[in-house]
Amino acid sequence: MSVVLRAQGLGKRYRRRWALSDCTLEVPAGRVVGLVGPNGAGKSTLLGLAAGLLTPTSGTIEVCGERPAAGSAQLAKVGFVAQDTPTYARLTVAEHLKLGSRLSPGWDMRLATERVRRLGLPPDQRAGNLSGGQRAQLALTLALAKRPRLLILDEPVAALDPLARNEFLRELGDATADREISVVHSSHLVSDVERVCDHLIVLVGSRVRIAGDVRELLAAHHLISAPHFDPAGLPPGVHAVSADRTGRGTTLLVRADGPIDGHGWTVAPVGLEELVLAYMSGSTPVLEGQR
Repeated sequence: MSVVLRAQGLGKRYRRRWALSDCTLEVPAGRVVGLVGPNGAGKSTLLGLAAGLLTPTSGTIEVCGERPAAGSAQLAKVGFVAQDTPTYARLTVAEHLKLGSRLSPGWDMRLATERVRRLGLPPDQRAGNLSGGQRAQLALTLALAKRPRLLILDEPVAALDPLARNEFLRELGDATADREISVVHSSHLVSDVERVCDHLIVLVGSRVRIAGDVRELLAAHHLISAPHFDPAGLPPGVHAVSADRTGRGTTLLVRADGPIDGHGWTVAPVGLEELVLAYMSGSTPVLEGQR
């Protein structure tokens, strides 16, 4: 498997506080990866390190096989859209595109101008006068027109209304469908991850709890219910992730190495949100072979 981002024992400290510590993960190339985790998990710090905006305190990180921000050629390989979708308030849309062409050696002006036209962004409009959704689309245009190998999105739709968020995600899906580009999309909204991502990483306390292809992860996990059940009595190859006990019995979310029928349980499929919440709330380690 080709890897576009690799971190090993990665950490970032601000004075006495560690924003990220001992983080080890791999991001596969050519995938749209959803990065999910609670507040304080270190997602934004990790993405800032990957974009070269921050310098590690400990450990190592490689992006496209090199140290982030190692030079202009390396910077050109990464497109980054932060949560506040930064643009220059006094510059017009057209001036943003012109600036991008000067700063990015691989700039695709045809792609940029076509996106601006199709999205209805007025070329003579200053960014400060655009709506939040329009600024987000402009920031995405600037990142895509670099023709990066890795596109990093740090919750760029968090503050948008549902209509603007829907439009942004649709455009993201269209923009990445036919291009050789890897994407890491950090989001608190599992529905957004489910819509555009085909690979999942759950980060909790700087550590990867689970990672892998979304379809394979969902196929390997199940909800099993029984009136009276002890999680310690699971057969080999079936591992409990979370348990919910009520007066009517016990429901377990489990991952299994193979079929789990024939044990007298009631078996149901798992949704992505159920899967994510189970790993965010527990201490289950990363699945072997799916880092």
